[in-house]
Amino acid sequence: MTRLILTADPSSAGCVVSAGLADLAVAIELRMVWGAPRSDAELAAFLEARTTQGPDSHWLDSVPPQRRQKSGFKDLGLIEACERCETVELWMETEPNAQLVLIWLLNYLGLKAKTLNIILRHLDASLGETEPARLAELRFPGVAINDHHIEIASLAWQAFRAPTPHAWFNLLSKDLSILPQLRRCVLEMLDELPGRATGLGASELRILELIAAGYVHPFEVFPHFKQRFQRRVFGYWEAGALLERLALAPVPAVSGLAEWPFTLEMHDERERYERYKESRLSLTALGKAILAGTEDFSQHNPIDRWWGGTRLTNDRLWRWDPVLLVP
Repeated sequence: MTRLILTADPSSAGCVVSAGLADLAVAIELRMVWGAPRSDAELAAFLEARTTQGPDSHWLDSVPPQRRQKSGFKDLGLIEACERCETVELWMETEPNAQLVLIWLLNYLGLKAKTLNIILRHLDASLGETEPARLAELRFPGVAINDHHIEIASLAWQAFRAPTPHAWFNLLSKDLSILPQLRRCVLEMLDELPGRATGLGASELRILELIAAGYVHPFEVFPHFKQRFQRRVFGYWEAGALLERLALAPVPAVSGLAEWPFTLEMHDERERYERYKESRLSLTALGKAILAGTEDFSQHNPIDRWWGGTRLTNDRLWRWDPVLLVP
């Protein structure tokens, strides 16, 4: 094994290998944008040699066992695997979750990223949506990791893990250009904090806007319709949870959701899945008032969710508008 590429998405990893760009591509499948943050110990164990880690708790879990065996990696830690490779490259896409994985990896690798001669590729295309033949023709600029990459990545990672969004907001006053997609990531994550007027994040608000525009079935308001949805932070499973949050709240903003919870089990039961898919959504009086700017979701419903290292609750609800962060 000589060429290793790290991505943040399994379809991207598959396309990279199909395009003949790497002997092995590994998707680091952690969703940083959703849910309670993993502890430092859990994150470190994810990248270390496999010992007692459970399912989905090791960096090589996305690679089939036979391929791991063939590659000679088996249950190695990330650093040990990199030491066995002639080249290691980070191919992290532009979406916020991939950028969060990038700053986490650079923070973890630290100075070792330089001694391992790791290359950072600056991507401007979606790997998983690009035909392998076309991907093989594309040329993405590559740079060797240096001290400045590590400094900015570590600063950003600690900011994202902080118990308030202040440090993350303060990144906007820094020169982040060494990581070209990071500033956009900072802004897109800030947009998912509760809005000052609505109490909803940008993706939740976009769901309401799409329902108001006549998209009445659940999957019509999901982010896989990228041009329509216009927000890039959350994925498929997270969108299902966002819709439930809006529809199942004590004072809902959306009515008409016919089936829940949005789980793998629901997907495996055909009748339940069909009921969900055929749900006819509409805005409640609260949903219409939120879009009109006269009501705030958090004034009528309990809030308890995570944004990075910040736990958002009704009495600790950090709010954001395009220029200001306020408690």
